[in-house]
Amino acid sequence: MTALSTIATELTARFSTASTENSATSLCWLSHEGVIAVDGPDAERFLQGQLTCDVARLGADQTTLGARCNPKGRMQSSFRLQRSEGGFLLSMARELTAPQLADLGKYAAFFKASLTDQTDQWVRLGLWGESVAPALAAADLPQPAINQLLTKNHARLLGLPDGAVEIWSPVDNALELADQLLKHCRADDTNGWLLRQIQAGIGQVTGPTLELFIPQMLNLQQLGGVSFKKGCYTGQEIVARMQYLGKLKRRMYRLLLAGNAAPEPGTPIFDRDSGKSVGEVVLAANGRKSLEILAVLQKDAAQLATLSAGNGQGPLLTLGDLPYDSEMAATEAAAQ
Repeated sequence: MTALSTIATELTARFSTASTENSATSLCWLSHEGVIAVDGPDAERFLQGQLTCDVARLGADQTTLGARCNPKGRMQSSFRLQRSEGGFLLSMARELTAPQLADLGKYAAFFKASLTDQTDQWVRLGLWGESVAPALAAADLPQPAINQLLTKNHARLLGLPDGAVEIWSPVDNALELADQLLKHCRADDTNGWLLRQIQAGIGQVTGPTLELFIPQMLNLQQLGGVSFKKGCYTGQEIVARMQYLGKLKRRMYRLLLAGNAAPEPGTPIFDRDSGKSVGEVVLAANGRKSLEILAVLQKDAAQLATLSAGNGQGPLLTLGDLPYDSEMAATEAAAQ
């Protein structure tokens, strides 16, 4: 099998700069993420005891969000999970693959399960916009439904909640597939993909936010990434206690900011009046009219008109909406 490094230069040439063509559909190389494979007879049982999602109930044609926590319930990674021929594939922030392999390996030693970094074996493309289905059809590929996994022509297609699609291609087929798709959409960059992710309200753990949040702070339970019915897993006691006995004081919101210098993940959010930190940036990207941010905030500070990122002296943040705000509000009201 061809290694990704052998075609990286050609892929970079196709996606290094966003196209200026007037197209409502975009394609991005997801080079900012890595892939971990977990294979072997005990792969399912092993992961069921490590991850927040219900691995045992994940069908062969399904995909789900999930997280791995430390014993204190703090997320070491968040990911999208799918079954593979030999076990499972997890995609996550690229800088987290090595530390997660090392830490998971300590527990995998007690199971018939192997862990490998397969980042170099896949080219992962993100497709989103108004004409996703026609672009896929032109490449003889189907469009998966939300959280559905389809396979065709050696490609794996993962349906995302906002109508976007992840396309996983073996390296040998990747350039041809990318060229087919780019005839019907424009090349976009990582910022475009992150902007779509922010607008869909899908947070992600990255290097700067390692072990900073529990899953509910990233609204992961609202996105189907936490099971409260499965058995024990690392950090489960803390996560379950917060759901049933505690009162969540911090969760993720979407914020808008004037300017073009996106704050890095982990950047503190300040209340300018009190001078106190009330949250942290999860993801940020440049939008058409403003910067868009996902940030974990203290719930009683989210409505303040005096929030600022960084040193507290910059432009003020305004509160945006998330596609599942009403559902979250209803769930929180029912729990009171």
